[in-house]
Amino acid sequence: MPTLFLPLSRLARSGSGVGKLLARCTALHPPGGTGVSEKCQPAYRNLTSPAQLSTAGMSTSSADGDLTSWLWSVYNETKRQTEDLIPAISNNFVNPDTIFSNNEMSLQDIEIYGFDYDYTLAFYSSNLHTLIFNIARDILIQEHRYPEGLKEYEYIPDFVVRGLHYDVQKALLMKIDAFHYIQLGTVYRGLHPVSDKEVIAMYEGCHVPLEIMSDFYGKSSHGHTMKQFMDIFSLPEMTLLSCVNDYFMKHNIDYEPVHLYKDVKEAIGDVHVRGIMYRAVEADIEKYICYGEQTHAVLRKLSENGKKMFLITNSPLDFVDRGMNYIVGKDWRDLFDVVIVQADKPSFFNDRRKPFRRVTDKGVLLWDRIHHLEKGQIYKQGNLYEFLRLTGWRGSKVLYFGDHIYSDLADLTLKHGWRTGAIIPELRKEIKIMNTEEYVHTMTWLQSLTNLLEHMQVHRDAASQAVIQHWVKEREDMRSQAKDIFNPQFGSLFRTYHNPTYFSRRLSRFADIYMASISCLLNYDLQHTFYPRRTPLQHEAPFWPEQTSFGADPR
Repeated sequence: MPTLFLPLSRLARSGSGVGKLLARCTALHPPGGTGVSEKCQPAYRNLTSPAQLSTAGMSTSSADGDLTSWLWSVYNETKRQTEDLIPAISNNFVNPDTIFSNNEMSLQDIEIYGFDYDYTLAFYSSNLHTLIFNIARDILIQEHRYPEGLKEYEYIPDFVVRGLHYDVQKALLMKIDAFHYIQLGTVYRGLHPVSDKEVIAMYEGCHVPLEIMSDFYGKSSHGHTMKQFMDIFSLPEMTLLSCVNDYFMKHNIDYEPVHLYKDVKEAIGDVHVRGIMYRAVEADIEKYICYGEQTHAVLRKLSENGKKMFLITNSPLDFVDRGMNYIVGKDWRDLFDVVIVQADKPSFFNDRRKPFRRVTDKGVLLWDRIHHLEKGQIYKQGNLYEFLRLTGWRGSKVLYFGDHIYSDLADLTLKHGWRTGAIIPELRKEIKIMNTEEYVHTMTWLQSLTNLLEHMQVHRDAASQAVIQHWVKEREDMRSQAKDIFNPQFGSLFRTYHNPTYFSRRLSRFADIYMASISCLLNYDLQHTFYPRRTPLQHEAPFWPEQTSFGADPR
């Protein structure tokens, strides 16, 4: 389980972190013990179990008041100790430039490095999402005869997060956890939240059955009603879907949600397929592409250490060449042993039928049979099986980086044994939020309060339950606050309230390592071994030692 699944657990096992607090909480109310500390209510010291305490609390009417007072005294003492520990916990910052490991892997074993292009070697400004949104919106109006009023809508940069699911038939956008449960409070119809009561009524609870989930690559195919948006390019698509739904509902227009989904999907696809986005970026590259000095440094470092490198991207040659000239320089092709454009991933990894075609510098496709993949040449399409035959680059000596967990990484790790690295640009922002005093304070007290509820729920008398319900309500409010710290609508990319998200589940399965950008590689030498943190299973005690300086230089 990756580090960010349990961000508090890494603090809990640090010498000055939540571990001390939880130890103190256990002293205050140990499982199976009296639920009493030396500091709280001496009259209860001789009781040996929570059940006995509950019995004693119900013996007289006056005892109810004593028990209620005692519960609040434990609450106040726990809160005081939590506050005392905040400064120490706040020093345990997570370095945003760290590479996180799901699976043990040594760079010493890696001989060949492969890369996707978009959001792996090239990073884009928010202007690109605005561009995609505006062009697709106008295509809906001009070619699909959607209302002119849609022009009132502009792209909303922080409305959605990656990894959300869209119920095509119900026109609902939502976040789903690793166990297929909808996170209540994150379900939106158009631009407005849907009440928990309505969600529960529509789905007969919060669980989404497997048979209506999307297929392996997150797509909504025949028989499925859910589409998962895993691509960073899908952010403007989700926003456009929400805006069009909002317009139709606001104007009481009767519409078929399935048609709307397909039309928006087609319009977004046209922005790419017709080359509209590519031409716009090439015409004003400084506006759309973030300068890639560190990308160049990573590639140069690998080249100087004798590593083989290749590029496999779905983008066309002109677009890649223009971007790489800007990011790396005119000699960028000299760094790569193989360059493949318009690869048509994920079909590239599965479809054996498409042979490689060589592309000239002017973009002309040649007809000759490909017997070797030569350095300095550009190839189009092809398939991974032919790639493996021609290069001999197999197994765990290959490490491939990409941003799309399904299209880039899944098949490589499941079928071919390559090592995989996920590039998650959102990671840097989320770690910076996790390092704030507000987040540390909220999560530390939330964990302490949850621990308190777990131990004190044994008191079943009415007076005690009234107190506990106060705590339950406070916990619910704090969970909402913690969600809003990341994104007011959908919260963190990696978590529902406490469980990993569906996105996190896939990330942990298909990526050996993950990081905010490939520039993180500059912090490590090429002999470095990545060790996944041994996060305790639910039935395991966290007795093993852990490192305590999480903000240290990772080198």
